[in-house]
Amino acid sequence: MKCTILVIDGKGLYAYMKFKVIGKNIVVTEALKETAIKKVGKLDKYFRRDAEAQITLSVQKNRHIVEVTIPFEGGFLRAEEDSQDMYASIDKVIDSLERQIRRNKTRLEKKVHDGSLRFENIKLDDDVDEEPKYEIVRTKKFAIKPMTVEEAVLQMNLLGHQFFMFSNAETNEANVVYRRKDGNYGLIEPEF
Repeated sequence: MKCTILVIDGKGLYAYMKFKVIGKNIVVTEALKETAIKKVGKLDKYFRRDAEAQITLSVQKNRHIVEVTIPFEGGFLRAEEDSQDMYASIDKVIDSLERQIRRNKTRLEKKVHDGSLRFENIKLDDDVDEEPKYEIVRTKKFAIKPMTVEEAVLQMNLLGHQFFMFSNAETNEANVVYRRKDGNYGLIEPEF
């Protein structure tokens, strides 16, 4: 398994963004790296401060997967897309991120008051409706007992759920295990 990490300071090329390009099961060529940075760099117009985009390029069987995560004050943008071609996956993930920004413009304006996003550059298109009001249709409460990560995955599978919240017996913190699209499992831990 090859993993390449490249950190590029976008200063000079992009006013607000830095880039971290990571390859999993793929050797990231200079052309692929430049294309990914150029395409993700188009999102630079939405940010005010030193945003760092993490671009993960990976290959699983015949799937070319691109994941982009951009943290900013008050949240983060994340999208993952795949196709038969890495360059097509890059285009798809950029479209997905821009769609997220446009659909959630109003909510982001209400939530983000620190100036990390540049709302004047977010244009609502006719083909993208703004996200409707969030509606919680069900609230569920349950007792959380301490368990290991393995026990939590087992419990999630027994329930047939896609995720499971539990109290991690090792850290005494609330954690979430979830089933990923690739069939593997993920763990979400709080970071303060």
